[in-house]
Amino acid sequence: MPVPEPLGHEKLYNRCDPAEFSFESTAELDEKVTISGQDRAWQAIRFSVGMKQDGFNLFALGPSGTGKQTAIEHYLREKAPDEPVPDDWCYVYNFETPRQPKAITLPAGKACEFSRDMNGLLEALFTIIPAAFSSEEYQEQEKTIKERFEERQGGAIEELEKKASENNIALIRTPSGFAFAPLRKGEVLNSEAFMRLKQGERERIEKQIETLKEALQSIMVQIPKWQRESQEKLKELNRQVATFAVKPLFEELKETHREHTAVLDYLDTAEKDVVENFIRFLEKEPQPQEVPTGMADIRSSGKSRLFNRYRVNVVIDNSKNGGAPVISEDKPSSQNLVGDIEHLAQMGTLITDFTLIKPGALHRANGGYLILDARRLLQEPLAYEALKKAIRTRQIRIESLAQLYGMASTVSLDPEPIPLDVKIVLTGERRLYYLLSAYDPDFSELFKVAADFDDDMERTAENRRSYANFMATIARRENLRHLDRSAVARIIEYGSQLAGDSSKLSTHLQSVTDLIHESDYHAGENGRELIVQEDVERAIEARRFRAGRIPGKIREAFLQNTILIDTQNEKTGQINGLSVYILGDQAFGKPSRITARIKMGKGEVIDIEREVEMGGPIHSKGVMILSGYLGSLYGREQPLSLSATLVFEQSYSGVEGDSASSAELYALLSAVSGVPLRQSFAVTGSVNQYGEVQAIGGVNEKIEGFFDLCRERGLTGTQGVLIPASNVRNLMLREDVVRAAAEGAFSIYPVTHIDEGVEILTGRPAGSLREDGTYPDDTIHGLAVARLRTMAEKQKAFNEPDR
Repeated sequence: MPVPEPLGHEKLYNRCDPAEFSFESTAELDEKVTISGQDRAWQAIRFSVGMKQDGFNLFALGPSGTGKQTAIEHYLREKAPDEPVPDDWCYVYNFETPRQPKAITLPAGKACEFSRDMNGLLEALFTIIPAAFSSEEYQEQEKTIKERFEERQGGAIEELEKKASENNIALIRTPSGFAFAPLRKGEVLNSEAFMRLKQGERERIEKQIETLKEALQSIMVQIPKWQRESQEKLKELNRQVATFAVKPLFEELKETHREHTAVLDYLDTAEKDVVENFIRFLEKEPQPQEVPTGMADIRSSGKSRLFNRYRVNVVIDNSKNGGAPVISEDKPSSQNLVGDIEHLAQMGTLITDFTLIKPGALHRANGGYLILDARRLLQEPLAYEALKKAIRTRQIRIESLAQLYGMASTVSLDPEPIPLDVKIVLTGERRLYYLLSAYDPDFSELFKVAADFDDDMERTAENRRSYANFMATIARRENLRHLDRSAVARIIEYGSQLAGDSSKLSTHLQSVTDLIHESDYHAGENGRELIVQEDVERAIEARRFRAGRIPGKIREAFLQNTILIDTQNEKTGQINGLSVYILGDQAFGKPSRITARIKMGKGEVIDIEREVEMGGPIHSKGVMILSGYLGSLYGREQPLSLSATLVFEQSYSGVEGDSASSAELYALLSAVSGVPLRQSFAVTGSVNQYGEVQAIGGVNEKIEGFFDLCRERGLTGTQGVLIPASNVRNLMLREDVVRAAAEGAFSIYPVTHIDEGVEILTGRPAGSLREDGTYPDDTIHGLAVARLRTMAEKQKAFNEPDR
């Protein structure tokens, strides 16, 4: 198997040539920003928006910072003007059931017009009604009704009084009512004089008085009836006058809103209520001196709320919308979604009315689109359930959470639900989407469309141009300096570094935006009018320096031999593995010493990390795989009579991942064959049971981490890193690493099989299996087989009893 050559420096970094751009700076670009490479997501978005059936709401999934919410909102705002403007909605007083305000829908702009008309009506009523009841005609008619009652009552009493006088009996008015007394010569007889009369005379007078009392009683019985009749006539007069006064006003409103049946029905009931309660419009506000201290505001607000029943609470006004609304709610609490019923504190209690009904995001987005962040939605208590209920029932029902869950006993309202027609767009990370799909049975029914935004896109000429347009947009929108084409090229290269692939660009646009901001700062520090490549490089280097405390401490420990890493000698059963550490948004590579020791045994490979429970399951799987490879390589003809141990030296925080399995296998092969490994190399890559080296992650960080240590100790030209050949496309290394490779001071070898790697590490052929089933003696495999045979013989002799 031929040994691979070190990679040329041109394969370590995919440069973007500034000359490919026709512009000098992004100031010349004014093209529309289009994010390419998301065809699958955009198709899903268009499909969801176009589907009008229930449940085809959208969940846009992908890592945060990819701009998916901004992109969707931009798309919807471009589409919305071509769609019809939804109707307005308002709440009015329910005269039959005050606790259940009625919802009325009107064409866009008509709700506010209706509200203004009702406010004008209310102001007019305070003028028209008092004027009508203070008119001379009304006063005359009222006076006539009252006088007729008084005449009827007075006439009956007068007639009775006349009849009594004819019988020499006087009708006397007392504070407690009426009384009868006998007369003599025009004088009322007292008790003593009455008793001196003859017996027959007294009986005659008493009988006459009794008859008169019965007549008086009959009159007293009739008076309430006459009074009721008078009051009915007065009420009818008031009703007629009030109707006559208010009807023209209401008729004018009815004519204005004649096309809206719900408004006409409301005006009919409102007119009847005004007529029935006209007296309220005649009441005068008490003078300040008549009201106790502290009560003036309460009396005033109470009277104002009394007339709120004739007002209109416009909850949604679409008069200024040029199409369907597009709403993005940053705090999707339950109240902010479905609305709320506010209360006012008055004299130690809470009161409310329909004018305190406040709309939510669903009201504002009704007839259009509502964009929500899924994580924020789930963090708000009861908000997710409220949203699902609204989508499922296709109506917005405003409910007081305190009332709903029994946390308050205050009387509240139950407004009429409003029909819901909205497209919901949730944005969130993939894990959140899959968790909701797995554990919420309603989710897949309500959000049937998933727009999966990719983490990266192909680094084509079209996408590079899109990147440049995006930079121009950010510069204009954020009022930053524009970028010259060298800076654009460097940020495109940075996009490939973010993607971890030289042939792709990252779609994490937030990171690109942050780099543009930081580069603008450095351009300002240098007094430049444009951002140039040097400013971008300084921004990247400054970012690396800010996050470099821990990597610096680790390198210091290497240089002081606190952590042992050999980069010059040759050692048997020892190799330098590579791992990646991620701290916040920064990742860095760190070399680790891996050692292997063997002894006679039963063919087992002991993973010390696993034995002490410091190794993760993936790492343990990698060790088992390399054990299988060793068994298939050397145990086909004879049993493996060895026991091997593997360990990451000076590892105190656990090991996970299989990217070190090839390094562990190299260490085992060295220990078994007795051939030392060059410590000037570090190794990364996983291995399968056929000895093939497989791709791993973080290859750039791993190479740079080992390079930094070698540079600190001094580059000798013999140092380098072995990586899987399948990771070559992922290489986007730092400029200093590329320069060292170009000068021959540092090498990077692409490896496809363990045999290739072991030849580079030992300088000795791995050995190919001959037809007779043996390996050449002076090869790694030949030496390993010979040693294993020797160990097997010794073990067999040891196990045989003495003869």
